[in-house]
Amino acid sequence: MNSRPFPTRRLNVLGFLSRDNRAFFSTVVGTVDSLAIIKALDGFAAWRGNAKPCVVVLDNATWHTSQAIRDRVADWAGHGIVLHYLPTYSPELNLIETLWRRIKYDWLPLTAYQTFDTLTQAVQAVLNGIGSEYKISFV
Repeated sequence: MNSRPFPTRRLNVLGFLSRDNRAFFSTVVGTVDSLAIIKALDGFAAWRGNAKPCVVVLDNATWHTSQAIRDRVADWAGHGIVLHYLPTYSPELNLIETLWRRIKYDWLPLTAYQTFDTLTQAVQAVLNGIGSEYKISFV
């Protein structure tokens, strides 16, 4: 017997977070791959508009380091986005990991896990509240 409430569906959130809690999120139902990363980075570039240059911190997951990603680096640089890869096995250096922990362990109610739909709605509500209702201090 499978004890998981929704074993075949997975909700992933790709996120961009500044130290002042400005955020952009892209959700993916199912598997994350390089195309999902490209779509999220393209969406982030469009959302930023002509903002000052920024650094996007990534871990070394295969979908972050693929040839498809490397082929787009110059395009994102043209939008003022520079990709920076963390050393292997160092999630403590990635600020957004703090956000993921807060969402999972502090901000999502237990009732969110009843069904995939309630989880999706609860996660979206938290994401919509980042920067106003939900904040992290990086001091």
